[in-house]
Amino acid sequence: MNRCKIVMIVSGFPRCSETFALQELLALYKKGLLVRIFATKPGDGAPLHPDCQPLLEIVEPLAPGSPAQQAKVVIERLKGQMVSAIHGYFAHVPAEVASLVAKGMGVPYGFSTHALDARKVLAKILKKRARNAACIIACNHDVAKDLTNIGGKVTLIPHGVDIKRFSHSPLTLNEPIRLLAVGRLVEKKGFDVLIKAISRVSFPFHLRIVGEGPDREQLEQGILAANLSDHVEFSGGMTHAALPNEYKKAHIVVVPSIVNRAGDRDGLPNVVLEAMSSGRPVIASKVGAIESAIDSGETGILLPPGDPEALAKALESLVKNPKLYERLGQNARQRIVQDFELGICTERLSRFLISVYSEQPIHVKTIAN
Repeated sequence: MNRCKIVMIVSGFPRCSETFALQELLALYKKGLLVRIFATKPGDGAPLHPDCQPLLEIVEPLAPGSPAQQAKVVIERLKGQMVSAIHGYFAHVPAEVASLVAKGMGVPYGFSTHALDARKVLAKILKKRARNAACIIACNHDVAKDLTNIGGKVTLIPHGVDIKRFSHSPLTLNEPIRLLAVGRLVEKKGFDVLIKAISRVSFPFHLRIVGEGPDREQLEQGILAANLSDHVEFSGGMTHAALPNEYKKAHIVVVPSIVNRAGDRDGLPNVVLEAMSSGRPVIASKVGAIESAIDSGETGILLPPGDPEALAKALESLVKNPKLYERLGQNARQRIVQDFELGICTERLSRFLISVYSEQPIHVKTIAN
């Protein structure tokens, strides 16, 4: 019997854009490590990914309230269960709730961090939170560096990708060139840069943008102003039931991320790993931790962020060089199989959490109010 019994505190769950959370939580659940999942706010109401159902049986959205109020509810709900540790899946509110629950129960806590979640917390508060945590897990070197700089002892465990779901299929370059962009329609994704770039290319193309978000109207206006309405299509959000086919149909996947006006940036977006696993060449910005997967000229192409002229030139160059197109796609797939395969990554995560939280679990009913 596994003695490691973890309670996970997440943010909104389920969320269509956070497939990394679904994959890791599902892996922990299948190994018998998860007792319960508590969400500090509801999910996004979007269609569910096909693998989500088992977790819905153990997740409970918490009523709105302060972290202390939510922590009190979690402790009450856990009475009578065996618990080894409380883990916050994000560094902001979930980590705060996790620390309060752990303190009230007398068990250790830790937290994971991804990108924006760490930047939502004041440095002095994050430093204290990190100092008291039994472990800190970062999914990419960009956010790991941020936590290390304030004295946190960080373990780097990247998210993985399902190489069977996102499988490689050969595709020959032919016109019109099918471009694909996937992500929330928000500033940091840089889709406005992509629109400016495609207005400058000379080859026939069709751009498909998968995702939803608050910037859609602004992007549509930009497309209209550039006279690109016949060449760009918004498909809305998609789950893993439909996304693999989008990659198979695409010739090139573009990830034009930027640092937004508030300083937020991507870590290593899912789209990069999924496209690479699908054997598609990726043209991306050198932002966050994207370069941890893309070696420019070998497994994809990296460009300065926010430069539509450079992006247009990179697209033109790749379309004119079928041999490079094929080589980048093959190398990308090999890189994912070697370093980002889902089973390997989630096994590392499971083993690490067991090593940290494997003390004898306690009965929550013995904890004083």
